[in-house]
Amino acid sequence: MSRYDLTDFEWSVIEPLLPNKSRGVPRVDDRRVLNGIFWVLRSGAPWRDLPERYGPRTTSYNRFVRWRKAGVWGRMMDAITAAYDSNIQMIDSTSIRAHQQAATAKRGDRDHCLGRSRGGLTTKIHAVVDTQGLPIRLGLTAGQAHDGQIANELLNHLGPHTIVLADKAYDADCIRTLIEEQGATPNIPAKSNRKWKPCFSKRLYRERNLIERFFSRLKHFRRIATRYDKLADNFFAMIQLASMGLWLRTYESRPNMH
Repeated sequence: MSRYDLTDFEWSVIEPLLPNKSRGVPRVDDRRVLNGIFWVLRSGAPWRDLPERYGPRTTSYNRFVRWRKAGVWGRMMDAITAAYDSNIQMIDSTSIRAHQQAATAKRGDRDHCLGRSRGGLTTKIHAVVDTQGLPIRLGLTAGQAHDGQIANELLNHLGPHTIVLADKAYDADCIRTLIEEQGATPNIPAKSNRKWKPCFSKRLYRERNLIERFFSRLKHFRRIATRYDKLADNFFAMIQLASMGLWLRTYESRPNMH
């Protein structure tokens, strides 16, 4: 068994969330295929280097893409993250450098979420995490996009009495209003040019190091640390899988979360 393979506990959580097997031809062993997908995610290696023990690489790749298109990864992420702690949520982003093979994506009407900056082509991962530093919602933009652009999408599922921690990039009236209209409270430092200074707790703000730690853990998955995928949808699916992996690891290490 490879150190990248799903543990028995992780498999016990994932298996009931998989699509029902269709009639007719039996599906190739799901656990073996998922172990192959996670091997690529964690090692960062190309699909063509998938070890033979995981079966044909085309089977793992095709399953990964087919289930992405069918929304399977998104539904699994929603199910696995349902136990999140909603008292405090944090939003931030991190930039990921795109490998030259990702940059060969054909230009057209598709949004590949690639932007040119001083460091070359980059993609930005946006995340909202809970008080355990575990991801609740995720987003993807081109590297040069302003953080506030995707905030409306990521902060529109807040519960009442939630406190939202964010840095100055999110200090905009529209973002503060969006948070407050849901009965939540923004704890965001004011930009220097803001005339009216809203209430702000430095003590609570220190909790934001949890989201920095989340991004650091996310980048342990080498397929995330550098973007190799040409399609933004495939890269985003890898981020969802890595996020599920972090949740499952936490579930396994803290039995009271089960």
